[in-house]
Order: sequence, then C-alpha cells, then structure tokens
Amino acid sequence: MKHLRWCALAVLFATALVFPAMANMVPQRTVLDNGLVLLTSQQRALPMVSIELLIEAGSRFELANQAGLANLTAKLLTYGTRRRSATEISEALDFIGASLTTGGGKDVASVSLTLLKKDLVTGLELLAEILTESIFPQEEIDRQKQAVIAAIRAREEDPGAVAETTFAAALFPKSPYGRPVEGTEPSVKSLERKSLQEFFAQHYLPNRAIMSVVGDVAEQEIAKALNQALKGWTQGAQSSQPSVPAVIGAPQWVRVNKDLTQSNIVLGHQGVARGNPDYYAIQVMNYILGGGGFSSRAMDSIRNERGLAYSVYCYFSAEKSHGTFQFVMQTKNETALEAIRIAKEEIRRIREQPVSEQELRDAKDYLIGSFPLRLDTNRKVASFLAQVEYYQLGLDYPERYADLIGKVSREDVQRVAKQYLHPEKLITVVVGNLQRLGATP
Repeated sequence: MKHLRWCALAVLFATALVFPAMANMVPQRTVLDNGLVLLTSQQRALPMVSIELLIEAGSRFELANQAGLANLTAKLLTYGTRRRSATEISEALDFIGASLTTGGGKDVASVSLTLLKKDLVTGLELLAEILTESIFPQEEIDRQKQAVIAAIRAREEDPGAVAETTFAAALFPKSPYGRPVEGTEPSVKSLERKSLQEFFAQHYLPNRAIMSVVGDVAEQEIAKALNQALKGWTQGAQSSQPSVPAVIGAPQWVRVNKDLTQSNIVLGHQGVARGNPDYYAIQVMNYILGGGGFSSRAMDSIRNERGLAYSVYCYFSAEKSHGTFQFVMQTKNETALEAIRIAKEEIRRIREQPVSEQELRDAKDYLIGSFPLRLDTNRKVASFLAQVEYYQLGLDYPERYADLIGKVSREDVQRVAKQYLHPEKLITVVVGNLQRLGATP
C-alpha cells in the first residue's frame, strides 16, 4: 500500500513539472484569527496541495554564544511531540505519502508540506502538532547535534564554503549576519534543551508567520481548515524588524592558508536590501557583469580570453534589511592575483563605459524568459509567494516582473553600476596555498 501511494504521488509530481504555474497565480490574502497571514492560490489541475510556512525565527534572534540555536530548533521540529515520537511522525507522513521538511535561515525558519488533497486534514493536523507540541527529546537533540557538527566539519574542509564564511565574518563583524546559521562546533555542543524550548516558545508564533497554500483548495476552504487545525496556536510578541548590521567591515585582504592547487576567491562589499527600487536595474547590470554565465563579461575576460579561471561569477544577494555583492572565482594559486586584478578591471569598466544594446537586450531577455521556470511546480509557487509577502513586493508582483526588468535602460545600468559597485571598498578573501600565491597588498 505504501509503495503504491508513493508511486501515485511521484506521477503527480512529474506531471506538475509542466503545470502552467504562471496562469492565475495572484493569490488571495487573508489574516486568520490567530494572526497568521495566509496566501491562497487555487490550482485545480492536480489533486495535490503545497504549503510553505515562513516564521520569523531565524538565527538573527539568537545570542552570539548560542550560535546554531535557531537552526537546531528548526531541524528538530519533526523529531518528537507530546503525542508522537520522531519515528511515529515519519510513519504518519509515509502513510499519506506526504513530504514535510523544515529548515533555518538568518531571518526566518521554514516548514514545507506537500500532500494529496484528500489527505489535507490529516496533514494539517500533523503540521499543527509540530508547531504547537514539539518537545525536543534529549536523545534527538544529541543525535542532531552530532549531525550538525559533522556538517560544520565538512564545511571547514570545503574551501569554497570557507571563503564564503570568512567573507561574511569580515563584512558583518559582531553581527548575526556574519555568523554561519549552523553555528560553530563549540557553540552547538553547548546548546541545551531548555534553550531550544524557550526559543521555540518565544518565536514560533502565528503572528510572526506567513503561510502560502497552492493547489486544489479554495481560500475559504483552507482558511476554515486552518482555523480549526491551528486553534491551539496562539499569538505572542511581534518580531522586531531586521536592521542593517551596525558595523560594516572595512576594505581588507583576508588570506586563509590551505594546501590546495586552486585558490578560492571571494571579493565583494555591502549590497542592497530587497526593497531597493534599483533592484531590477542591478539584476540586469549584474547579469552583464558576471551573473550571466558564459554570456557575462567576467566569464569572457577571465576564463575565455585568458584561461585564468574555470569558474567565475558574481551576484547581489538582497535581504530584507541589507545585502551583499560578491564576485566569486576558483583559479590556480599562481594566477589568483592576476584573476583578482582582471575582476577589478571589469567592475571598473562597467562603471565607466555604457553597456551595448545587445548586452542589454540579452540580459533582459534571459531574466524575463527564465522567470516562469522558477515557478513550474506548485511547491515552487508556494515558496515564491511566501517570499513575495515577506519582502512586501505586492501580490501582483509576478504580473509586474517583466515590466520591471523590461524598462531598464543602458543609462540605468551604468547609473547603478556607479552607485552600487565600489572597487575601492572590496573585501578580498583568498583561500589557497599562500606560498604559491605571491605577495598581496
């Protein structure tokens, strides 16, 4: 029976890949009795429902000496409640062929649930149970601590991850945004059950949450079902709005010695918040500079013309209160400094010289044309809509996106390049064999 359920659900997932998610995607928005913001996008093509829940319970709410607390709390949501053990929760999900995952980030924790429409009531009961009755059994805490510590150790052996972590720490010192979400091995080891229970009680609240529901269900139907299932989930203190990190790291070189044949490089600086009105012009500019893969200037100049790096790209990561700009490369130790020099040249060039009409057209065509591919399943749509609400982009954002990108001009690209790219403020991180690197500034 279980095998047949999984096969049936697998077929539905495969069919969903070609589901025209863009059609009639603008959701209905309501606020439930307990303060939960609910977004509903009814899609009748398949008898399935995808739910994405964002809760303001990320690592920015934890103390520095409790780094990793938010992440561990999120991971343990499905590992024991007052009524069920971790095994019983897993078996209940298997029986209805549902997928339930949790995760932690810097600002929010997330819960994702996908299931067949006929099992919606059962699924919502399970969801309500982990949101209101999680107990964090000590034996599960011990097991998950070991898993997190193993992941931290693996990250410390990954030169790319080391470069990213080092860059964040240099850019946002003394800030939760400069710490890894997973924490450090000492901080994770020191976390106690009481701290998880207190964090859960203080932050996992409906008036700190956004739920997006996409699939074979109407707004009134899901609102009624949620009001019933979540009646025990009560409001608490509102979360504080995220603020820009108080201290921004000064321009600097940070070198991390590892016995590698290649150097992993990150150079960058502070970026922009997601609500910045120049965000769309920045995306077009970044695509031309280094975000467009083989179509980008950085790839042409650093890899294709000079063969200095196999991988090279750049991106703006925009959060609710702040953001980062990063230019990322992997190259031989002996050519690392030359690759960095060319990267800085490309940053200066896009600031000083207008991009061509062809570059502009190619960038806009890609950004507009690839947008629907981000929304080709109900689960992706649910996640996307929750993010739209979190960043307050407007529920009609999917309909406006093409116009927001389409109206970007060559003048806009050069203007935002001058305004938001700062070659004189770069933090440069190099992880590699420093003896082979040569002298750095």
